[in-house]
Amino acid sequence: MSVFASLVEHLADLLRPLFGLSAAAAAIIVFTALVRLLVHPLSRAAARGQKARAALQPRIAELRRKHGRNPEKLQKAVLELHAEEKVSPLSGCLPSLLQLPAFFLLYHLFSSGTIGGEPNDLLTHRLLDAPLGGRWADALGDGGPFGGAGLVYLGLFAVVAVVAYASYRLSRRMMDASAAAAGAGAGADPQAPGLAAMGGVMRVMPFMSFLTLVTVAVVPLAAALYVVTSTTWSVVERAVLYR
Repeated sequence: MSVFASLVEHLADLLRPLFGLSAAAAAIIVFTALVRLLVHPLSRAAARGQKARAALQPRIAELRRKHGRNPEKLQKAVLELHAEEKVSPLSGCLPSLLQLPAFFLLYHLFSSGTIGGEPNDLLTHRLLDAPLGGRWADALGDGGPFGGAGLVYLGLFAVVAVVAYASYRLSRRMMDASAAAAGAGAGADPQAPGLAAMGGVMRVMPFMSFLTLVTVAVVPLAAALYVVTSTTWSVVERAVLYR
């Protein structure tokens, strides 16, 4: 972890002439962008996989109609279809999974009082009036929601709300397209196997999109910056790749 701390410190030193006391916060945003650039090829592959899976929806809907009363046979037929078309149903999960180590490193780094037996100097860095190792609860206890640190969190919450709404709209558009394809393959029957479940997922999507607000509220501010930057990147990237 000390190597990772040194990386953040060096980035902050490079950015200090531009961002002053908020250089470490800017370093975290730059680090997040670098992580997203590294996994971008996988995101492109995931987008191709998503488009391929969408193209298979009419055939999957037909399999559901044919084997709807035999779940084991249906599952086998769907897996065989994916294998035949060389489409992985899990390819879209890889970019998110590969980002988890970076998030947990930041979380641990800004939750630890010491690094290698030495005081953690990163905890002295701030984003404006909010310490990077602090949480929203700390901001509420030190000046309230409209204090210096509280206003930083209100700004982050506003950004997250806008990004989450954009993510929801994008996901809704993609799921509507998939549902339309599946509906066409199932004779546009709203009670066709799988369509009811898809509608249930669509109803849950708003809550899933806005769960980022909870994450930002409970993790250290440094980890929250990672989440906000990565989520914003994801929405822009998906809008470009899935257009």
